[in-house]
Amino acid sequence: MLPLDEIRTLLGEHDDPHHRERPRDFDPETAVRRFDLLTGELGRRFGPSTRAGLYQDSSACARFSVPADGTGPVGGLWVELSNFGGFVTAGTGAHWTADSAAGLGGEFVTWLDEVCTAAGCVFVPLDVLLEPYDGPTRTLVDEDRILVETLAALGHDGEDGEDGDGEDGDGEDGDMRAVWADRYFDYV
Repeated sequence: MLPLDEIRTLLGEHDDPHHRERPRDFDPETAVRRFDLLTGELGRRFGPSTRAGLYQDSSACARFSVPADGTGPVGGLWVELSNFGGFVTAGTGAHWTADSAAGLGGEFVTWLDEVCTAAGCVFVPLDVLLEPYDGPTRTLVDEDRILVETLAALGHDGEDGEDGDGEDGDGEDGDMRAVWADRYFDYV
């Protein structure tokens, strides 16, 4: 796996606020090749329980999943491919949580990193993608936060999940801050 600082640098280099869904130089043939390679390798490893689907109106290209009752790990497995940088991430159970990253075994992460390298992708640990996003591109989280702030300024409170602590109550820690996963693996 690439050093984490190098991965963080790549995340920053691929961020372009003028191209939220896919980069200016997006190559559909390369995306299809990566999708096919990842689908094939995941299918060989986990068998027929592996599911794959493409995203639309998203900075993510595809999602692969293996249900817990199939041959996947406890809580199920998901792997996502971004339209940007060939970034790939993975987790178990719920989507984009610290617990999701903890459910992956070291052997699987090593295997997935090797598959990603062969497919021309970069494996990005979910822990890195859960770090606060500080780039120039507006995410859906930013748009939601702006809406909540605007409604509050207009005197509308209590309707947006306000729990009395000055926070929105939606995030784990009650704030509405974007993370890198919002930039490269979410709807736009």
